[in-house]
Amino acid sequence: MSTYQNILTEVDHGVGLITLNRAMRGNALDGGLVAELSAAIAAMAGWGEVRVLILSGLGPSFCSGADPQWLLHSALKNEADNLADARAVAQLLRALADCPKPTVARVHGPVLGVGVGLVAACDIAIATFETEFALNETQRGLIPGAIAPYVVNAIGARHARRYMLTAERFSASEAYRLGLVHEIVADNAGLDNALGDLIEALLANGPTALAECKATLNVMQNRPVSAELLDHMAQRSARVRAGAEGREGLTALMEKRQPNWVRS
Repeated sequence: MSTYQNILTEVDHGVGLITLNRAMRGNALDGGLVAELSAAIAAMAGWGEVRVLILSGLGPSFCSGADPQWLLHSALKNEADNLADARAVAQLLRALADCPKPTVARVHGPVLGVGVGLVAACDIAIATFETEFALNETQRGLIPGAIAPYVVNAIGARHARRYMLTAERFSASEAYRLGLVHEIVADNAGLDNALGDLIEALLANGPTALAECKATLNVMQNRPVSAELLDHMAQRSARVRAGAEGREGLTALMEKRQPNWVRS
């Protein structure tokens, strides 16, 4: 893996770890962190050794949003440069959401603005009880443009309207109720235990099947159940079933053994 200034990366037994490392700034995103996160996600997405991707943050917060200094600097640029910065954030979130590997957010502390977007763009999110969230862009006279599609997908348009318009903070329990996080635990030790269970479950599944499942879910998103969609899904299912991994999984089932992607 490359050497980064704003993140830490590690690959351990099929698990790719990306850790935000701007603890003194609450892991707030700036141009450098956005670029490095995008590069690390792309690298791990293309590395066969990585089968699960974990996103976490050092210090008191998973991600406290976008760095105000960076935002102001961007706002004072010309329109083309300002647009480039905004697009870089949008491309980061797209890379995370479209990563072919399962992505899991390990969440703690105050999580604000684009930090909520990172959580929403991951497949699975686990948070501690004391975690608080806020879509606080409107407090700064801004809008949550890049993160809005992922937040709406996670919690629905009706709830998104409330929290994007009021910018009020909401608890981990509320985030769980809304569907932003899948599990809440007592503390950091609980986060690690829950992650261990999730990783074990994910590594038991076929890596190609996981990538195809994510792609299938993306195709289905916000589309009506039509004859065309159903036929598309049938074609996908048949292609995966007839592939090497599908055949191995079914053969292993019949032979009462673990498939070859499960480590003994």
